[in-house]
Amino acid sequence: METPIRIAFICTGNACRSQMAEAIMRQVLGPRFQVVSAGSNPAGYIHPLAIATLKAMDVPMEGQYSKSWDEIARDRLDIVITLCDHAAGQACPQWIGQPTTAHWSLPDPSFHPGTEGDRSAFARGVAETIRRRAEQLARLPLETMSPDELRAELQRLATVW
Repeated sequence: METPIRIAFICTGNACRSQMAEAIMRQVLGPRFQVVSAGSNPAGYIHPLAIATLKAMDVPMEGQYSKSWDEIARDRLDIVITLCDHAAGQACPQWIGQPTTAHWSLPDPSFHPGTEGDRSAFARGVAETIRRRAEQLARLPLETMSPDELRAELQRLATVW
């Protein structure tokens, strides 16, 4: 059996965007990938907006919890993607395996203003963006791409809305 491609999604709190990315990517990408998420300053919980959004999309979150990037820094990673601008600007751990890194700036639904309906619709939009990126990522021939080709494709995917 081939070794799965290990991908990590990083935010500051690991409560909303990175949790949605972990669950959606796991569902879309399947066994070819092992997907995790973490935060530089984990909130210690998954935001109810992320839970409700994924439940409405029939995306399971079993086994997920808010964790520090220190917990995954000792694991071999192939790809590390930051999702929030704050985490992208922080000094990240020295990742094992020299992963290809990218930044996909996504707004945080947990801070979106408005009514509960407004916030739910906004969170759904962010989740759908993650799903579209996952679907395109799944089609890439990652095993045969050079690190530079992979980095360029990951940056291209950052523009998919």
